Amino acid sequence: MSKILLSHPTANQNVRQTALAFAEANLLEEFWTCVNWREGAVLDRALSILPKLRNDLRRRSFARELQPFIKTFPWREWGRLVFRAFSIDDVYESLDRHMAHRLNARGELKAVYAYDAGALETFRAAKRRGLKCIYEHPIVNWRKVRELQREEAELHPEWAPTLLTLRDSEAKLARKDEELSLADVIVTACSFARESLPPVNAKVRTIPYGAPAVSEQTSRATNEKLRVLFVGALTQAKGLSYLFDAVTRLKEHVDLTLIGHRVSETVPAQSLLDRHRWIRSMSHDQLLAEMSAHDVLLLPSLHEGFGLVILEAMARGTPVITTPHTGGADVIDNGVDGFLVPIRSADAIVEKLEWLMQDRQRHLAMGEAARQKAHAFSWQIYRERIAALARDVIAN
Repeated sequence: MSKILLSHPTANQNVRQTALAFAEANLLEEFWTCVNWREGAVLDRALSILPKLRNDLRRRSFARELQPFIKTFPWREWGRLVFRAFSIDDVYESLDRHMAHRLNARGELKAVYAYDAGALETFRAAKRRGLKCIYEHPIVNWRKVRELQREEAELHPEWAPTLLTLRDSEAKLARKDEELSLADVIVTACSFARESLPPVNAKVRTIPYGAPAVSEQTSRATNEKLRVLFVGALTQAKGLSYLFDAVTRLKEHVDLTLIGHRVSETVPAQSLLDRHRWIRSMSHDQLLAEMSAHDVLLLPSLHEGFGLVILEAMARGTPVITTPHTGGADVIDNGVDGFLVPIRSADAIVEKLEWLMQDRQRHLAMGEAARQKAHAFSWQIYRERIAALARDVIAN
């Protein structure tokens, strides 16, 4: 059977599910990444003295079924993680160049599958060999992102240090455009990301990401403060100032937990973070447990290619308040299993939080509806759809 070469430097959850889908369908030739961490091995145990680094590395562990296919090109990524010697762009581009050379050594390939900002040299080499190029665009296109972030920098200049896309070089943006132009098929995860694309010659397919296993229904206390959870980098791209504004207005009635790393050393101010429970990083299992322990996930992002945390929270029976710019509009039935609010609206966030506080029985019903909705977005369904797409590309 014709095979696919898949690559991604850091291999987050959607990437490993794609790899598993291709392996299950006997379509995967090789899966290239930078780190293949062995949880429980000698190095893993030795890093107990550096729990943050170990948590980060444990995210690079892979299912047993993928081990025969995994190849690593680790040097720049290790330099970035341990010595801060390279940028994430350096890591993406170095693996991309390596994949271009690797294509010359493989004889039975039919297609390559690569990701935004890490596909250019791979696609150039694939075109020379007549291979199909499948391009996953897991984020919102840079033009829309820049538009939103420039507006935000004008509205809230104090948050501008966290709007990192505004720092991207013209060379990086041109690279992204050429990747799009070389793709035969472009895969997005939500309608907002798809609509952000410029005109392209490629076919565009939208396949939403999946949810983890749905948890059993659990009882939740209804006489406490509303427990609000935010998960993500601490950036204004996630709508953080609007979240803080809303929570401050309801400070006597809500408890806020933030889970995510800082992208700026000064913004948000440490004094603001000290008012709430802030956790920089945790394992995925710990994160799911935190979702189960909270009443609502709040994700008021300006832009997301697809907020994986939305379905993760719903699978734990935790309703989500998010914007139409996150993939939430493709998943949430507004007012039934979660809420959609406009971007940049603390007023709308306050309204929905008050609704959840005032009618806790309907809140519990919404959580159960969220749990049921997550069943329809399982990773198994995602794998079936992405494998079917790959077969179609190879056949045509």
